[in-house]
Amino acid sequence: MDITKNYFEIFGLEPGYRVDVADLSERYRELQREVHPDRFADRGEREQRLSVQFATYVNEGLDTLKSPVKRAEYLLELQGVAFDAQNKTTSDGAFLMQQMQLREELSEVRDQDDPEAALDTLSAHAGELLKQLEDEFQASFEKQDYSQAAAVVDKLHFITKLEHEIEQLESQLLDY
Repeated sequence: MDITKNYFEIFGLEPGYRVDVADLSERYRELQREVHPDRFADRGEREQRLSVQFATYVNEGLDTLKSPVKRAEYLLELQGVAFDAQNKTTSDGAFLMQQMQLREELSEVRDQDDPEAALDTLSAHAGELLKQLEDEFQASFEKQDYSQAAAVVDKLHFITKLEHEIEQLESQLLDY
């Protein structure tokens, strides 16, 4: 195992935004069988330590490549585009207004006659927006318009946060 390779190389995948999650998961299991620390329990301290490092690297790779946002950021980082983790924002006024509207809809879900249906509608809308942004990222990245692709990543953060909040509210509503 060579931790100087990027995650795509480690998993034997072509670098790109679209990833077959089933292939990724299968390759992950194969790699874990190779590098899992339990396989090195009877070896020397150095080999055990390296096994832990390799297994950690594989786990980080899986986490990164499975997540649409992390995968997009990683692809851009491989191209030399750095991100400020604290300042995920966008200057797209129309997008920000749309996000405010969606957040308002989310805050009003409990007051609806059928909160679950309202939440399902909002979730479907967020899913459509996510798909649009993923397509936009893919197109920008393929054109090597990395500044536009980075701007899309900022928007992806908004949508994935909204999806997380929708999931949290759904859990709360179902726990009644």
